[in-house]
Amino acid sequence: MRIDIITIFPEMFEEVFSRSIIKRAREKALAEIAVHQLRDWTDDRHKTVDERPYGGGPGMVMKPEPIFKAVEDLRKKFGKGEVCLLTPQGKRFNQEMAQDLSGNKHLYLICGHYEGVDERVSEYLNTREISIGDYVLTGGEVPAMVLVDAVVRLIPGVLGDKDSPVEESFSEGLLEYPQYTRPEEVRGLKVPEILLSGNHKAIKKFRDEMRLKRTQKRRPDLKE
Repeated sequence: MRIDIITIFPEMFEEVFSRSIIKRAREKALAEIAVHQLRDWTDDRHKTVDERPYGGGPGMVMKPEPIFKAVEDLRKKFGKGEVCLLTPQGKRFNQEMAQDLSGNKHLYLICGHYEGVDERVSEYLNTREISIGDYVLTGGEVPAMVLVDAVVRLIPGVLGDKDSPVEESFSEGLLEYPQYTRPEEVRGLKVPEILLSGNHKAIKKFRDEMRLKRTQKRRPDLKE
């Protein structure tokens, strides 16, 4: 998979993408990630990417033309791909969407900023608008990092255990079962006996039951 990120703060990404699972994916050449400075596609000497909103109101709005040029130039070099706009007004990002996006060979991520992005960007580029939650962040950079992390780890071969993504929270609409490790007892708290039994069928049944109970208690909205 190739992911191109368009932002006005490219320096925010490299430290995050040079660690852990994303680093492994890049080293294995399973994911190629490039971060681009939007201001490189401006024409004025101040490299302006924002303007005051028509109709009045606070703040500034990101201009459409630099974004159009950025996507068009990148598509000429690297081919077509799905364009995603990170915005609080988008559809809420979840595991199902991450799995869907992981099937793409190429993604373009546009990081919104200021009071938002000119509406014509979504209309002209037919973007998929994505939000990581019902709250407002300073810009789309952190949401882009979240999306990349969630998507890249689903690419076949990235995780060491092929079953890891299958048993995680939200993979089947449920939270993950509780996990335990050594020692067997710590501060009076013991590991459930069933996990020490070696009976894999019983352990699976126990974990399935715990997934249901945990989801009902912590996220009843998912239980449906």
